[in-house]
Amino acid sequence: FNAMSGVDIALWDIKAKRAGMPLYQLLGGKVRHGADCYFHASGNSFSEVEENARRAMEQGFRHVRVQVATPGYAGYGARGNAPAEGARSEVVGPTSPRDIWEPAPYVRMVPKLFEHLRTKLGDDVELLHDVHERVTLNQAINLSKSLEPYRLFFLEDPLPPEDNDHFRLLRQQTTTPLAMGELFNTQHEYVPLIKERLIDFIRIHISQIGGLSPARKVAALSEFFGVRTAWHGPGDASPLAHAAQLALELVSYNFGVHEGSGFPKETQEVFVGCPEVQNGYMLAQEKPGLGIEVDEKLAAKFPIPAGPPNFDYSWGTTRRRDGTVIRP
Repeated sequence: FNAMSGVDIALWDIKAKRAGMPLYQLLGGKVRHGADCYFHASGNSFSEVEENARRAMEQGFRHVRVQVATPGYAGYGARGNAPAEGARSEVVGPTSPRDIWEPAPYVRMVPKLFEHLRTKLGDDVELLHDVHERVTLNQAINLSKSLEPYRLFFLEDPLPPEDNDHFRLLRQQTTTPLAMGELFNTQHEYVPLIKERLIDFIRIHISQIGGLSPARKVAALSEFFGVRTAWHGPGDASPLAHAAQLALELVSYNFGVHEGSGFPKETQEVFVGCPEVQNGYMLAQEKPGLGIEVDEKLAAKFPIPAGPPNFDYSWGTTRRRDGTVIRP
């Protein structure tokens, strides 16, 4: 599907260029001027997350995803701490103490983070959180209910794709908005969640389901059932992927939020014509097609370094204290 997605997006880009218009125009024309983006704010402590969230707000972002380390455990943006000998978190087998993660302490920690942030930041910022499919159904219910007082914009991936049926139970138990879909590959995974209104935001990765052609159908289907789009746009997604998502977001009435906060200087030099982020909004280029040209000669000056990738590489070694592999 990744290869098909690349070909599909390229064909849309070519079609728009031949028509001499921006891709969003070929898709039907704008219904909004820009796409509201959300910023990632992580940290090892509540105060560090707060500081990063404030920085995002000062830059104009109205939506911030917040993640915090659970003391003594590995997690998003943090490594664990070696436990004391004989401690309850002491590991079994060859697993490094710096790689262990347990769901129960995490479920207790997250509501405390949001209590802190709402007290310090107020209600003028939309807060998001990603569970990364790492809890059971009962823990997901407990967590989502505990977060209701803090009015999340959405809680992402509380359950893994293979547990989609559990969303029927989760939806009945909580008013916290739910987002799901970045690991989906086929319509059999996301259509039931949309038709039964079991989620509030669809998080499909456009380059993982076949490109813009199927993504347009997902957006249209979602609009019928009151589900908003929040396409998956992680840090390793290229400007071309973001530009494709942006074109669809500008023409979709049921757009929710765009994941992304801009591009590094080197990336902008290689991908000439990157979408700009201003005051928290991603804005499309007015050039034909996606509006981006790749400088291949300059790209050759930034080879991928040898060795393991540094983007979330630690996820591949994260284990429970007994050695069980942790998803994703």
